[in-house]
Amino acid sequence: MKFRGKEVLTWSLNNYLGLGNHPEVREADTQATAEWGMAYPMGARMMTGNTNYHEELEQKLAKFINKEDCVLLNFGYQGIMSAIDCLVDRKDVIVYDSLSHACIIDGVRLHMGKRFVFPHNDIENLEKQLQRAHKIVEQTGGAILVITEGVFGMSGTTGKLQEIVALKDKYSFRLLVDDAHGFGTMGDTGAGTGEHLGCQEGIDVYFSTFAKSMASIGAFIASEAQVCDFIRYNIRSQIFAKSLPMPITIGALKRLELLQTRPELRENLWKIVNALQNGLKERGFNIGETSSPVTPVHMAGGKGEATRLSMDMRENFGIFCSVVAYPVVPKDVIILRLIPTAVHTLQDVEETLEAFEVVGKRLKEGAYKGENIAVLK
Repeated sequence: MKFRGKEVLTWSLNNYLGLGNHPEVREADTQATAEWGMAYPMGARMMTGNTNYHEELEQKLAKFINKEDCVLLNFGYQGIMSAIDCLVDRKDVIVYDSLSHACIIDGVRLHMGKRFVFPHNDIENLEKQLQRAHKIVEQTGGAILVITEGVFGMSGTTGKLQEIVALKDKYSFRLLVDDAHGFGTMGDTGAGTGEHLGCQEGIDVYFSTFAKSMASIGAFIASEAQVCDFIRYNIRSQIFAKSLPMPITIGALKRLELLQTRPELRENLWKIVNALQNGLKERGFNIGETSSPVTPVHMAGGKGEATRLSMDMRENFGIFCSVVAYPVVPKDVIILRLIPTAVHTLQDVEETLEAFEVVGKRLKEGAYKGENIAVLK
């Protein structure tokens, strides 16, 4: 991409399968826009905003991820917030992972009942929170909703979905999984982290966005038919909002088709993922416990060093990647988050690894503590 007029190699786009600039996708988007424009359909789905294309997309998504039904959402962030609000009432209890995305946290904040949090992927503590939750719902007559993610977008770790599903043998609850980073990237067919871990049937409510592997706008939530019907008639952010425009809906159908019929896209993604992650580890970099394409590189340094290091990478090496510093992570910790895609090349990987070797050495030598940006010599 270009940054301030300069070509840079970017590792900051969630364009996992490379569909953002795929010629077939661009052609589908162009044709749909020419035929329908961006205004149609005018109205919410429950009124005048429903079309055969919207229903076709829902049916195909549901079949792909092995759920009975599916509901389209205008936006991912707004959609899951509103879905959480829709699925629970004041009698219910929510139990959620501490590293859940901001959209989940904001959705939980809308809940008028009790909510408990468990440390990231700590199944022992989750069980304790379930015990607390059960005592409450026995009195209120409510139910329990457990919320976690398939792939956590900052760490790259997968949620312990198998272990959570296994707890259903002891406790009564429903499981909502946000699989924004897993849909399209994980599993033999790309159907997500549940498929990858062999526990898709144990996920009661499955959510994902079109903003990552599908390289678009919008989202969906899938479950059994009864749950989806309840969501359709109770989710306020969709009932009182215009439905997805036709070009986005038709474009999503083309993207889903490519996701399902072009396994080479996912295969190339993982070729790049493995080359990048193995190369970083071989060079002594700490990438945490990622088991997904998300690649966080952990370094020691403050906010000033993080700023100067990332500028050095961008201005002197032509590599653009997201930098994360305090307060998102603890003080004196820097994370450079890399997102490999199917359209990166092994040459891109090699250039990036060489740059990391240099900036990693400069960081350790204190080159980024001063005011000036280190320059190549």
